[in-house]
Amino acid sequence: MNKIITQFIQKQTCATVCCVDEQGKPYCFNCFYVFNSEEGLLYFKSSPQSHHSALMKKKSFISGTILPDKLHALLVKGVQFEAIALNEDHPLSKPASAYYHKKHPLALAMPGETWTLQISRIKMTDRTLGFGKKITWNRDE
Repeated sequence: MNKIITQFIQKQTCATVCCVDEQGKPYCFNCFYVFNSEEGLLYFKSSPQSHHSALMKKKSFISGTILPDKLHALLVKGVQFEAIALNEDHPLSKPASAYYHKKHPLALAMPGETWTLQISRIKMTDRTLGFGKKITWNRDE
């Protein structure tokens, strides 16, 4: 993965994730995440009873965005991504809880399940590199 993309995602804390219901209507939610840059995975924790958890169990294709924790109007920067929500039995999901709770130990006190999103595609806009500058990454390439 591109170093600029990796550094940006690692510095941020919150993502907006969009999943789709049975009628094809989008549903978005925000979550604190941890980024595993070696595997291209995002981990987040959520209640198993949440609406988005139920949707992702039925349809695993999701998309999302990550913006800077502190926005700067003139220096637009952000990531759009596509991913697959992996079920808890997937081998890449095994370290999710430990990885997430290492960065967010207080989350151990909250009930919930740790999700793994396997990123398949990223498009990053970074105006600090020049107007209209885009950096892309695809897992398959």
